[in-house]
Amino acid sequence: MWKVGRIINEADTCRKYVIPRLTQAGWDEPPHSFAEQKTFTDGRIVVAGSKASRGPQKRADYLLQYTRDFTVAVVEAKAAYKSPGTGLQQAKDYAEVLGLKFAYATNGEGIVEFDYLTGLERELDAFPEPDELWKRLRGGQGLDDETADRLLTPSHHLTGKSPRYYQEIAINRVVQAVLQGERRVLLTMATGTGKTVVAFQICWKLWSSRWNRTGEHRRSRILYLADRNVLVDDPKDKVFMPFGAARWKIENGHISKGREMYFAIYQAVAEDERRPGLYREFAPDFFDLIVVDECHRGSARDESNWREILEYFEPAYQLGMTATPLRSDNRATYRYFGNPVYQYSLKQGIEDGFLAPYRVHRVVTTVDAAGWRPSRGELDRYGREVPDEDYHTKDFEKVVALRSRTQAIARHLTDFLKGTDRFAKTIVFCVDQEHADEMRRALNNLNADLVRKHPDYVCRVTADEGQIGRGHLSRFQELETATPTILTTSQLLTKGVDAPMCKNVVLARVVGAMTELDQIIGRGTRVRDDYGKLFFNILDYTGSATCLFADPEFDGDPALITEEEIDASGESVSITYQPGEGGADLFAEPPGEYDLAPLGETDIRRRKYYVDGGQVEIAAHLVHEFDADGRQLRVVRFTDYAAEKVRTLYPSAAEIRERWADPAGRSEVIALLEERGIDFDELTRASNQPDTDPFDLLCHLAFNAPLRTRRERADRLRNEKKDFFDHYGPEARAVLEELLEKYAEHGAAQFVIPDVLKVPPISGHGNVREIAGLFGGPEELREAIHQLQKLLYAA
Repeated sequence: MWKVGRIINEADTCRKYVIPRLTQAGWDEPPHSFAEQKTFTDGRIVVAGSKASRGPQKRADYLLQYTRDFTVAVVEAKAAYKSPGTGLQQAKDYAEVLGLKFAYATNGEGIVEFDYLTGLERELDAFPEPDELWKRLRGGQGLDDETADRLLTPSHHLTGKSPRYYQEIAINRVVQAVLQGERRVLLTMATGTGKTVVAFQICWKLWSSRWNRTGEHRRSRILYLADRNVLVDDPKDKVFMPFGAARWKIENGHISKGREMYFAIYQAVAEDERRPGLYREFAPDFFDLIVVDECHRGSARDESNWREILEYFEPAYQLGMTATPLRSDNRATYRYFGNPVYQYSLKQGIEDGFLAPYRVHRVVTTVDAAGWRPSRGELDRYGREVPDEDYHTKDFEKVVALRSRTQAIARHLTDFLKGTDRFAKTIVFCVDQEHADEMRRALNNLNADLVRKHPDYVCRVTADEGQIGRGHLSRFQELETATPTILTTSQLLTKGVDAPMCKNVVLARVVGAMTELDQIIGRGTRVRDDYGKLFFNILDYTGSATCLFADPEFDGDPALITEEEIDASGESVSITYQPGEGGADLFAEPPGEYDLAPLGETDIRRRKYYVDGGQVEIAAHLVHEFDADGRQLRVVRFTDYAAEKVRTLYPSAAEIRERWADPAGRSEVIALLEERGIDFDELTRASNQPDTDPFDLLCHLAFNAPLRTRRERADRLRNEKKDFFDHYGPEARAVLEELLEKYAEHGAAQFVIPDVLKVPPISGHGNVREIAGLFGGPEELREAIHQLQKLLYAA
């Protein structure tokens, strides 16, 4: 008689074969190690309606680490009955994401290796030993003994937070580039991905390994440069704290030459009309490394005063860090520093689940849609005649300030918060400080009920507020403070502000540059699972974001874009808005200065016309979906979008009916649609069909099937399938009737057992065990409810 053995699956392969062979090769002997079932992404956040969930994480079977901070290879294991190379493509995919040069696949017996250094694939009898792989890696990348030893310098782990996979790649790539003599190095990482942590680890490894430009026996002297105090003070006092007394901030004209980790803002050390450059107090060769944070903001431009500082310290190695990929408006940065040694984009961060996805609401006021023209002889607030011109979005708050437009935006934003979360932290970007104050006042008055309890519910944070504004900002940044909830600003908060709980980014001014949009989006991309912050909204009142998202250079596609226009009565109006149309006009500056009426001494700040009268209304939801290439936007209604996704998953109504009638299949349909951003509550609202069964709504939208309400389905089942109910005794039949009535009132969620059996009126028939007894037992009860659902959706 044949004896049939159990098939050895992937888990068996790992446990019985792979681990012993890795151990035999020496991968468990310190400092070498291997990480088993290593998850290296968090899983993309999928937004469906007001809900968010995580997609699958990426997980490698084994990562081979030459040291704790230096991974060299990935291993994918498959079941013993499969060929050894079955998992090689997956191993190669992971190796490319993780920046590794060696990928292995095995079925426990055979081993297949792919070597990225040589491009060769070969079969092996055993895994290479750690020193063999390290020798091959060193040879392939030209690492001498001293460079290799310093490259393996441990990172700082006392914080208990190890670098993410992309941070580890960035750290090692930059350190290796510096050790191998690259004088200018560029690192491009999206806002919110931890550039400051990466910079700290780079500095720490070089400093603690006693690397320096001259090869002397001393620690590195490093200068960390930025253009705002918040970008210097926060890293110095928090992330770089392990440097201890080695830290020094150059400010107020005071320098020290006895420290090693220096911090400064350009303005504090640069030359100006009042003083020579303080940076000249240091010898040109004093610093070994200069780290330039947010280097796209002017430091590398040929004409920049800050460029003088970098050129003065030309002997130093220079690391530029930016959140912005190469654009037409930041080419000088890339010319100066060269191509990045590593790039981690906004799009990749969202895909990995480390950054929050976002929804874009395009909101159009009547004056933004059609323009505004003053009546003949109309005077502004100060008695000046407003020139008879057509004014458009680019002119508002620059040439002419329309109070009614600001109030309309404030009303719409207030209503949006009332419909979502009134304490969701929100940043409103205005045209200038004056506009920010006007917006603050309008929002304050529209939310007076909350302001009575929380006087700081709405605050302006601009340069004018000084320390008071910084206090508002500091409280806004805290995780557990409710207020300030809304901050109005102009330029101050566009960059360098870590606000992890920011859930709404509001554009009340034109954003014409892609680099600036990248920075503004970064205010909301932080993820905090522990506080329920998984996505955020962009409310675009000027069309800036919507147009720029259609630009081929943009690298972080939104999860959803809606466009809203409301008429004077507050009713939705169907409009068509094609992103990118008229974009040049939208972002163009006015052709020339307007000839303002003469100003008196007290009117010196009145640099635009102020119109207080008139009425401005706001404006329907459309969903902008990305085409298959992920670039071009096209306009579709949310209901059309849902219909298309249903047809993609289920080619016919019969196919989706078969899945929907089965509870497990229904759960699968719901999950697949949620993965594509379709939430039934939102779909019901968008279609204005609150009483329709979700199945009928899907079939109606996708296949033009007739709509039925839940009540109609329930009544039809009672009238046409009486024999089903007659099969059961009187009390069991009553339970089924009550279940059907609950469905008619509330939907298919009422078929979840045993929960529904514990609530009236069904609970009046006894406890769960007693109710099951009416049907002959638990299995019979389950089968009865299953059959009820099949008949309910039979036609």
